[in-house]
Amino acid sequence: MSEKLQKVLARAGHGSRREMEAWIAAGRVSIDGEIASLGDRIEADAKVRIDGRAISIKSEEDIVCRVIAYHKPEGEICSRKDPEGRPTVFDRLPRTRDSRWVAVGRLDINTSGLLLFTSDGELANRLMHPSNEVEREYAVRTFGEVSDACIQHLRMGVTLEDGPANFDKVKAAGGEGMNKWWHVTLSEGRNREVRRLWESQDVQVSRLIRIRYGSIELPKSLPRGGWVELTLEQVNYLRKTAGLEVENRTMIGTDKHSVARAKVKSAKIKRAVHKHKASAAKNGRQRS
Repeated sequence: MSEKLQKVLARAGHGSRREMEAWIAAGRVSIDGEIASLGDRIEADAKVRIDGRAISIKSEEDIVCRVIAYHKPEGEICSRKDPEGRPTVFDRLPRTRDSRWVAVGRLDINTSGLLLFTSDGELANRLMHPSNEVEREYAVRTFGEVSDACIQHLRMGVTLEDGPANFDKVKAAGGEGMNKWWHVTLSEGRNREVRRLWESQDVQVSRLIRIRYGSIELPKSLPRGGWVELTLEQVNYLRKTAGLEVENRTMIGTDKHSVARAKVKSAKIKRAVHKHKASAAKNGRQRS
């Protein structure tokens, strides 16, 4: 049975469906020696190449859907490569075979916190679609006077340059003086939306951390720059949210040996994070 080319490539983890459509339009993909076009469908035995490199075509049954939670630090960008040489969120992710990690949405360079990656580009594509309205929660530190009227405006809605927007919830979370913490939720992911909402009320955001995506919370024990693979239950929560069939397989286990390996991996992640920070600081000193 034939399937759309971009869907097959996305499912295999070569990128999101939108990315694959752009690659096809740019002439980077070929089918059986011929440059592919948008709308092309392929069979399971098709010979597909990306940038001249042969890739394997897998059926849904051959692919295990994996999702990892990454604790993004400030200063990293959500691109695979940066002309300015800045660190990217892909630099410290685990390697995968015959696929690559696809980011579920983005966080700007000055925002830290929870960022999800999946090996299934179709899952990423559906989760990012506005119709899904997955709730995101952020911890926000503001600088400036925040009145009750300001909070009311943020809840009821304000007009931004790309249309009306509002927080579903705004909850005070402590702080002193002019520096206050808030927990806010919203169900869409427009560019810098959280910051722009606060700025519409002349309030400056000094820290912004995403702490939850749907029911997936940022693990408190996960260091900045560290990642952890989601359980099968968590993966299937995301797949159901996206309207996809459940996954029955996982790359992680729950037996005592797997738990022990997970603890060792956690320790390795922390050491790798510290090593990366030390290396970045050394390179910064050398450049200056």
